[in-house]
Amino acid sequence: MFSKACEYGIRAVLFIAQQSQQNLRPNITEIAKAVDSPEPFTAKVCQQLARENMIRSRKGPNGGFYLEKDSTLKLAEIVAVIDGDAIFNGCGLGLRECSSEKPCPVHDQFQEVRIGLKKMCENTTILQLADKLQKGETFLKL
Repeated sequence: MFSKACEYGIRAVLFIAQQSQQNLRPNITEIAKAVDSPEPFTAKVCQQLARENMIRSRKGPNGGFYLEKDSTLKLAEIVAVIDGDAIFNGCGLGLRECSSEKPCPVHDQFQEVRIGLKKMCENTTILQLADKLQKGETFLKL
């Protein structure tokens, strides 16, 4: 459902959050390897998220990316920065015009999916997901 950029961005932020809980600041190479993402693409997405203050970065020998320990960053915020709100409001078939008055063939069914996805993203924090990673309950790469 998410674009590749958004998928990589979410995975990168989750890895960064998990590492931040251990007082570590991974660099782009470490992040890309950990989330199985091309390094140049990972760099671009992480820089975009850092510019938007979703994640932090520090330069120098002890530098890297990190997430504040008290972060309230929600999944929806990352999606909004990378993909915009089209996934929550757009047509399931990608039509420019799709509404209740002029619905596409999957309009009603996709509306339910969009509402559920939006609710999940708005109610899920990155730290909640990182905690599950830390406990070994979920995985970013098998």
